[in-house]
Amino acid sequence: MGKSSVNIRVLVRALKRHGLLLGQDAALPNVAGLVAGGPVRGSWWAHPASHEIYRAITSLEDHRDVVVAKLVSGKDTYVHRRLWPALVAVAVAREQWQLDGLSPMAQRLLDAVTKEGELRTDAIPWAGGAKKDSPGEASRTLQRKLLVHAEEVHTESGAHAKQLETWERWAGRLGLATNELTAAAGKAKLQHVLAELNECFAGKGRLPWPR
Repeated sequence: MGKSSVNIRVLVRALKRHGLLLGQDAALPNVAGLVAGGPVRGSWWAHPASHEIYRAITSLEDHRDVVVAKLVSGKDTYVHRRLWPALVAVAVAREQWQLDGLSPMAQRLLDAVTKEGELRTDAIPWAGGAKKDSPGEASRTLQRKLLVHAEEVHTESGAHAKQLETWERWAGRLGLATNELTAAAGKAKLQHVLAELNECFAGKGRLPWPR
């Protein structure tokens, strides 16, 4: 793999400073914009710096101080280690906003992950049908509601799937306590960080729970 035009240390410093980085956004600090040197309109896959952006994203995802969650505006959000206690406190609470409106497939997937601790989306039988009822869409729903931690994996057939696990299991692997903060305190911390970013960068980022 070649090197990104933006050193990974630059991205990690930006993440440490802001607390959160999006993969791509029109206003808020984001990986695509930092690598490209300015706002990226449309999909970054079509940008001349797409290869560098991909390498930067991959490197950031693998960094020990970074976890990815669909936290801000339903987008991939890189969360610095200092905010992990807040993120986990919210994620493990399983409040009503997280559980309301789950499709049958999403509920089935959540139940399976909860029982097993971790599960790959390609292990869920699906007879086909509407995209909204697919395991992939159910996985995205659970991620947007912070009900599971997810990482992309390449399957034996060369396809892509998501490795899902409970946030409790993820935290346990990293030696992170899940009860360091209450859900309310975790929300307040994340709201404060995002409010500052929205104000500083004229952003419109939103968090998944109702205010």
